Amino acid sequence: MPSSVTLQSDDVVAARLAGLLDSAMDAILSVDQQQNVVLYNRAAEKIFGWSADEIRGRPLSLLMPARFRAGHAASVQRFGKTGVTSRRMGDGTVIMGQRKNGEEFPMEAAISQLDTSEGKLYTVILRDITERLRAREELATFAAEASGVREQEKTRIARELHDELAQSLTALKMDTIWVRDNLAADPAGATARLSQMLAMLDASVAATRRIAADLRPLVLDDLGLAPAIEWLVQNFSQRTGVPCDLDIDEELELQEPYATAVFRIVQESLFNVGKHAQAGSVQVRVAREGGEMVLSVQDDGVGFQVSDPRKPQSLGLVGLRERAHLLQGKLDVASTPGQGTRVEARIPVREAA
Repeated sequence: MPSSVTLQSDDVVAARLAGLLDSAMDAILSVDQQQNVVLYNRAAEKIFGWSADEIRGRPLSLLMPARFRAGHAASVQRFGKTGVTSRRMGDGTVIMGQRKNGEEFPMEAAISQLDTSEGKLYTVILRDITERLRAREELATFAAEASGVREQEKTRIARELHDELAQSLTALKMDTIWVRDNLAADPAGATARLSQMLAMLDASVAATRRIAADLRPLVLDDLGLAPAIEWLVQNFSQRTGVPCDLDIDEELELQEPYATAVFRIVQESLFNVGKHAQAGSVQVRVAREGGEMVLSVQDDGVGFQVSDPRKPQSLGLVGLRERAHLLQGKLDVASTPGQGTRVEARIPVREAA
């Protein structure tokens, strides 16, 4: 009777252990001293594509690319001789696995060893980090592209300051010296020169305001988001001659930094349309849908191949994506050559921000 109770208890423990292993999100497998698989959980089946029945009793090397098999076997043997019971994942080491279909993928691994009456037993926990590495690569690419866009913007502002303000100030200095030296001898000429200087000062003031507006939209601070977007649309139509239809709630207001982000995305999208699209009409929509701000700019212009990084539009799109990304939003671009372009951004908005 006691032995029967013990047997049932052992069965319960084994069932619970099996259930625990199968509920794990990481692949867990054990190999014997010959590195043949003796335990293989459900997550391992999903990650590698081999079923437990297919892989149990077969070499662990089936789960890795051929070029790594000899080195890995030697590494496990060295680990067995160290006397260290376990090595944890998370130290930055990446190893390569191989699925049943031959696809290779990156993994993190932790390994432990246990001495049993039948020899050493190695247990390995494996985590597929394909998505993590892809996200890291995309983030690095995004950061590099965003840095390039910012440098281009700095270069543009520096060029405008040099070409418009610095040259105007130099000319004004030369005219001031002329007036000083010729005021008594040629008062009429000095008066005419002063009139020219006043006109140049007016142009310089206008240039300064335009450059400042590029750096910070004062119209947004003075009028609010909806009137600022209306001003953008009207200014675009006046500058390009392209009719632009706007759909926006005139009472719409947002806290910072959301208001500036929405304003800039619309502004830069319209700039791209005016520079590249050759459009006959444009539609702009800015609306609040639940906890998101949705804004779209659609044109009927020449379009382009979105996947082609050589297109000039791609640099402008990087800046747009950066603005949306910084506020945990996303930006989608749909375009086909000859069929126009649609830029849509969705930005989650938190009232407490």
